[in-house]
Amino acid sequence: MSPRAVDRESPDRLYTVTQGRTPGDDDPFDLVSLIVGEREPAPGMQSEHVRILETCRTPVSVAELSAELELPISVVKVLLLDLRDTGGVTVRHPLNDELPDQNTLRKVLRALERI
Repeated sequence: MSPRAVDRESPDRLYTVTQGRTPGDDDPFDLVSLIVGEREPAPGMQSEHVRILETCRTPVSVAELSAELELPISVVKVLLLDLRDTGGVTVRHPLNDELPDQNTLRKVLRALERI
């Protein structure tokens, strides 16, 4: 079995990607939060931010995004906070009476299994 991409990532690189930051206690994201890109990537933007904006042209859960980027959830949350704070993405939380359909739940489960 080959190692996952994140297993090959240097801790220094992940530290650099997040600039040493971690999501705080007021982190608005959970694994099923849907992320929607609100703009196109800008020239000179950090490559991980570009990939998030490109991936989130349609709503994507945080868990799916983490699997797609092959980055730990904590790193993805820091990157999402950056984008949210600059208007690059919005966060949609599923309401209790608006549960996702089974297809979406299967996608989230597959994404979690890949993490």
